[in-house]
Amino acid sequence: MQVLAVGLGGMAGALLRYGLGLALAPPVGSFPVGTLTANWIGCLALGWFHSRFSGAPLSPAVRGGIATGLIGSFTTFSTFSVETHQLLQSGQMGTACLYLLASLWGGLFLLRTGVRLARGKEDRAC
Repeated sequence: MQVLAVGLGGMAGALLRYGLGLALAPPVGSFPVGTLTANWIGCLALGWFHSRFSGAPLSPAVRGGIATGLIGSFTTFSTFSVETHQLLQSGQMGTACLYLLASLWGGLFLLRTGVRLARGKEDRAC
């Protein structure tokens, strides 16, 4: 059952990411806003989900279907890596650095925001 849940969640997440990529498709060689947006949304969602349901009696199928399947397939490290490489290869060092920093720092910030939202209070711990 868990494998099926992860597969179904993965299918849904992949389709959502594909749709987001089409909606936010930049011209070739420009800033990859679609991937950045997907990864940021995924960080926020996973931070919230993990924190909100960490002690909850959720079945492994539901937990895996949402975290690994849906959110995991919605986000993409490999596309982020390829797009960064393409920016570097085309001589866009500044854009590549901005993309790296925005992805890493923005992702961590949004993950932490998701945790705070799930806890429903100001949580100052890092």
